[in-house]
Order: sequence, then structure tokens, then C-alpha cells
Amino acid sequence: MTLSTHPTPALVRAAPRREYWFGLPALRTSARSARDTVRDLLRAWKLPGDTCCDAVLLVSELTTNAVLHTGSGHVLCGLTLTADGRRLRIELHDEGSTPVRLPEHPAGPGEESGRGLLLVQQIAESWGSARSTRAEGKVVWAELTAHSGRRP
Repeated sequence: MTLSTHPTPALVRAAPRREYWFGLPALRTSARSARDTVRDLLRAWKLPGDTCCDAVLLVSELTTNAVLHTGSGHVLCGLTLTADGRRLRIELHDEGSTPVRLPEHPAGPGEESGRGLLLVQQIAESWGSARSTRAEGKVVWAELTAHSGRRP
């Protein structure tokens, strides 16, 4: 029996999915903290710039919506990147129990709010809400496909 001097190739394995969770107080200033945290994390994960920008906007809108409309004392944000690096799931857990729906009437040009969920609907590949398994309330989630260019 002859021993080979060449190393045996390692088994190819998919990278584990990446997951990160952070909590914030339910304050208006928390939207900025959420944006900064997500921006830094997704840069470290080396996601494409457009995906990072979309994710930061989604987190900002979901955090703001939870802070303004749920009466929560805190929110929990989670980001999960699939092992292949192609799908990013964003979750925002709060203490609210009211289901999330798009506004019945579009916001007028002079109104300062009322467009957040419309932005979420336009940017996310898919989104929705459900009862939270991590908080005493609900979760609003959105998913993105990691991309290097803008969608048409």
C-alpha cells in the first residue's frame, strides 16, 4: 500500500446560514439604531450594496411602524441569511396583537406618514405578519433576494 503525498480534498459543505438578533427599546430613536446595526452587519456579511440599502430601509420602516403603532416597550429584530447567501429574511417582533395590513386609503401628498408598509410591499420579495414565537405579540417579516443590481 502506497501513501499519497497529496492531501485528500475536503468534503464540500454548504456554509451555515447566518443569523443575528438584537433588541431595542420601542423609541423613535430606535429606528436609527436599527438601521446602523443592519448596515454594519450586512456589510460584514459582504452582501451586495443594493441588498444592504433595501434591507436597511425595510428594517427602518418595520421598526418605525412597531414603535408608533403597537404600544410595545421593546422590539426584537432578526436577520437570517440562507446558507447559499441568496435570501435574507428580516423579522421585527413586537408586543402588538393587531394584525398588520396595508392602509385602506393612500397617504395624501401633505401627510408625513402612512407609506411605510407600501414601501415594504414594493421592496420585499415577500412579506407578512404572524403571531410571534419570540415575543408576546406579533412578528412582521420581509424577505429579499440578494442581488447586485436594481430590479426593473
